[in-house]
Amino acid sequence: MQQSRRAFISSLAVSPLVMPSLTSANEAWPARPIRCIVPLPPGGGTDSVARLCMQRLSEALGVPVVVDNKPGAGGTLGSDIVAKAEPDGYTLGIATASSHAAAPVFRKDLPYDPVKSFTAITLLGTTPYILIGGPAAGARDLQGFIANAKAQPGKLTSASVGVSTLGYLLTRQLELIAGLKMVDVPYKGSALAYPDLMNGTVAVMLDNPSGSAGLVRDGRLTGFAVTRRSPVLPDVPTFESLGVKNFDAAFWYGVVAPAGLPPEIAQRIQRALADGMQAGPGATALRALDVEPVMSTPQLFAETMATQTADLGALAGRLGIKPE
Repeated sequence: MQQSRRAFISSLAVSPLVMPSLTSANEAWPARPIRCIVPLPPGGGTDSVARLCMQRLSEALGVPVVVDNKPGAGGTLGSDIVAKAEPDGYTLGIATASSHAAAPVFRKDLPYDPVKSFTAITLLGTTPYILIGGPAAGARDLQGFIANAKAQPGKLTSASVGVSTLGYLLTRQLELIAGLKMVDVPYKGSALAYPDLMNGTVAVMLDNPSGSAGLVRDGRLTGFAVTRRSPVLPDVPTFESLGVKNFDAAFWYGVVAPAGLPPEIAQRIQRALADGMQAGPGATALRALDVEPVMSTPQLFAETMATQTADLGALAGRLGIKPE
């Protein structure tokens, strides 16, 4: 009987056609590989953070944790896949300030509730935003760029990873604060925008340094300003220091699962990530991506998502943005 049971579990690990329901109380979790859906393409900051953290989780749990990129619709396509999966501990997702807190600001038809459709597991960390640009920006410092953009209202372009993202919302806020008007150019991921920034197809992008810091350090892109001081880009000034006040938002990354995940599984994942990433080499690796480790409990992460969702809704109201 025991041999037959082991053969059955093994068959689940290799057959994509067999999808178990909730984890059985008699089945030790995890008994097979785990899938982590990243709702953006490979190569950007979200993907980099996900792969680093999921490697640590795999080592702690003793099973493969496979990163599966599902980009589209500003991160909401992949997040919807997570929301609709079985809450058995074998499907996780990377949540971001865009896919969860900002998405309801823009979309009436959002196919999931950013809080109720998920089990919050942990807030991985936070990172500032950086305004990056290339030759089309027409300047090498923030003051020069603002002057150039003001001289050409509606002419300069700003890249984003979709109109349902926090980066897009904050770009609109920056335009309001600085008196600018730019044209949005959406991409499926920040890594896809970098070549166009470097070759002058688009002028600027409000990005997080996890993906673009190396390009700024190498001089291939200009780092105009950061919303908060960046340890990996210490020479890039803050918006505040350059006279752009009240523009200090941060981006966050977290891990979620479908609603209904057994609490003991959520707690085990959170503990494994906290043990591996909150201090030591894991924390050092995150900080190298300009992400400050947090590793909060499931309850605190759920509260963070709910609070920021409400705060961004209020910001959208001030900007005159309504969901469509």
